[in-house]
Amino acid sequence: MDALSWGAICATILKQFMPVWIALAATFALSISFKRRLGLYGKLFDSTVGMIGFGIVMFWVFTALFAPMIQMYDVLTQIAQLKNKVPGTALPDGAGYYILGGDHLGRDVFSRVVAGSRVVIQIAPLATMFAFMVGITLGLPAGYYGGRLDTGLSFLANLVLAFPVILLFYLLVTPEIVKTGLPQYIGVVLFAMPLLFLVLLTNSRFYVTPGFRNMLVGGILLIGGWAYLSLIGEADTRVNLLPAALDFIHMPGNILIVFVSVVFVNAPTVFRIVRGIVLDIKTRDYVSAAQTRGERPWYIMLWEILPNARGPLIVDFCLRIGYTTILLGTLGFFGLGLSPESPDWGSTINAGRKLLTIAPHPAFVPALALMSLVLGLNLLADGLREESMKD
Repeated sequence: MDALSWGAICATILKQFMPVWIALAATFALSISFKRRLGLYGKLFDSTVGMIGFGIVMFWVFTALFAPMIQMYDVLTQIAQLKNKVPGTALPDGAGYYILGGDHLGRDVFSRVVAGSRVVIQIAPLATMFAFMVGITLGLPAGYYGGRLDTGLSFLANLVLAFPVILLFYLLVTPEIVKTGLPQYIGVVLFAMPLLFLVLLTNSRFYVTPGFRNMLVGGILLIGGWAYLSLIGEADTRVNLLPAALDFIHMPGNILIVFVSVVFVNAPTVFRIVRGIVLDIKTRDYVSAAQTRGERPWYIMLWEILPNARGPLIVDFCLRIGYTTILLGTLGFFGLGLSPESPDWGSTINAGRKLLTIAPHPAFVPALALMSLVLGLNLLADGLREESMKD
């Protein structure tokens, strides 16, 4: 079989992404139809920049969601005859094509890039959300109370931020440090913060209805506690608190280490942002009015101050997902944390760069995917910033 032309390659790619195009069209149609009822999210569709960024981000989200339907071959299947072959090369048996060529081991570049989106979409937003919960839980009381609490927490945040990010990542994911159990112990502390945040949020909101409050808090502690113990505990590790029959959340050790590292590095920056916002907002009249009414401090922090800080925090959340995506790519590029056969974009770029002058496509395609996702997140953040400033 002859190699595919670039026109045929583009047509095949468009066809493979058909589930994504349908999902994008449905999302935009519904969002634009009901945008006046959707708050800040709806206002995003009044911004051209925001819509473009949202479209790019959702393209990769839907790609990750429909990856098994989109990818053409198994990401680990190796065909020796297709090592470093150009895009559009036919399979030896003539049963198909590698539409974006083969890598240095004869694996399909297109399928690996599509599968790699799942690694990014699974880790980056969730790790960023955990980092925000840690930063918010510590930043609110630091800014509101001030004094020694603020001084102590700020010192710890500055201590973490004093380390170069890449060096800190390298230290956390190297085998020697992993054997000590340090990343897992850090995860024990950091992953407790979202549970604490939810308990404080519920308790402060329903404090005046003790019966209902206790029921909700009990449910959060029961379900959240089980999820927490299941997440931090893995068999044959230093932290394994649940019996195998109850441990339903299995995160591979290398993924857990990367996840903890991302949260650990991002949380101090979020803490400083939240602390700075609280220092400004706590002087506002509506906060003084809540204090005069006799509202409890955590109610004021979570239900008076935090909602009025949502604009900057939402924008920073989008930007920070982009930073996390770059960090994940950097870790994969240096072969840290993720397994060598992982289709994540950083590992794929690293594998492709070794033969860049001979076959540029194995490195160029995942690099383009990484760049486009980060660009989309930045444009989305710009659109959200633009609309939030109009409130």
